[in-house]
Amino acid sequence: MIAEPIRFFNRYTASVETEQIYGEKWLRWAYETPAGRLAVAALFKRAWFSRWYGWRMDKRASASKVLPFILDYGLDVDEFAGKPSDFASFNEFFYRALKKEARPIAAGDDTAVLPADGRHLVLPDVDAAGGFYVKGAKFTLAALLGDEALGREFAGGAMVISRLCPVDYHRFHFPVAGTPAVPRLINGVLFSVSPIALRRNVGYLVQNKRAVTLIDAPRFGRVAMLEVGATCVGSIKNLFPEGRPVEKGAEKGYFTFGGSCVITVFQRGRIRFTDDLVAQSARHIETYARMGDQLGMAR
Repeated sequence: MIAEPIRFFNRYTASVETEQIYGEKWLRWAYETPAGRLAVAALFKRAWFSRWYGWRMDKRASASKVLPFILDYGLDVDEFAGKPSDFASFNEFFYRALKKEARPIAAGDDTAVLPADGRHLVLPDVDAAGGFYVKGAKFTLAALLGDEALGREFAGGAMVISRLCPVDYHRFHFPVAGTPAVPRLINGVLFSVSPIALRRNVGYLVQNKRAVTLIDAPRFGRVAMLEVGATCVGSIKNLFPEGRPVEKGAEKGYFTFGGSCVITVFQRGRIRFTDDLVAQSARHIETYARMGDQLGMAR
């Protein structure tokens, strides 16, 4: 069986590209073979496994992985707020800060921005969507939000799934200006959020551990923002001032080591996503774009 590549649309080159997958052989074994799926169920989805791996990435010896990683994946060190030699561990490098000018925030009170670097899939109406990563594969908002009442409040709403690869900038930001509530933790397991796994079972996104923050946004109504953990993600760190207004693009928090995901949900009729995101998502293709770039406009 020939492994199906992961392809995405690059907003900046306007072309479809093939993803360079970190740990691809391991991921394909884990989610595409019977033995691997048994190992995922018995071991890799467990929180203690990810804590153990995160502990390894916090060790000083892990800093030796930083320069080879930068070279292998062609990262732009000029964007870094610090020097590559400054990181005391691989985890410090992984959740590195960037220079402010490296991620300009799209202007306009009626403009929502992407909350993270990564590959983005949008659903203008979650209830009407025929499938997310593959046709016929979807989940309900009530299951995602872990609350039936919230599921009804956001029924027919619009959703963007922002998937962060290990090579991406791993801090996440507010997509709109508003007042965020205290995050609510939903405990769960830690499956991979790579399309290799999600094409098999998109329900992993509602089984994984996640944090839900509701944002009262003057231009966009109530917005739900979720950070979703995944295999080898040591933790989700929310750092924002709870209950106090924040600006669009303000830093919300970061993930420690591992691929991960941010999901943003808008109430029905409150946003119109950009045309490129909608067009590619209709083909089940993610769009690569960076934090602070335009996500859509308020309706």
